[in-house]
Amino acid sequence: MSQSNAPQPTVPPAQPPSKGKRILLVDDDREIVESMRIALEALGYEILVARDGNQGLVMAEREDPDLVILDMMMPKRSGFLVLERLRRTRPIPTRIIMITANEGSRHKAYAEMLGVDDYIRKPFAMDRLIESVQRLLK
Repeated sequence: MSQSNAPQPTVPPAQPPSKGKRILLVDDDREIVESMRIALEALGYEILVARDGNQGLVMAEREDPDLVILDMMMPKRSGFLVLERLRRTRPIPTRIIMITANEGSRHKAYAEMLGVDDYIRKPFAMDRLIESVQRLLK
């Protein structure tokens, strides 16, 4: 005798892990920002954009993103100064990925000393950035 009349358990649809996570992109290069925005929005992340270091600091403090992707060389305030300020003023550290075209190992060492979560050199494969974002926002 079959039990086809028994109620079937309902399983809620799985939410993508990125649902509701907010990422602040701080970079003055419009093409790079747009590429990152398209790739990350496709995964369900909410994207905020700042075009210089000062705007990035204001938005990080006001919007409280889950992750900041921060360019090193920007107008008005460098990525290092933004990173230093965020590390000094946030009671719960924000996850930060620094991206840079700079090849110098001293810059990477300084960023790591300041507490950056990942350091990615430009040009980078978008898969490399996505892997880092997903790992940091688990």
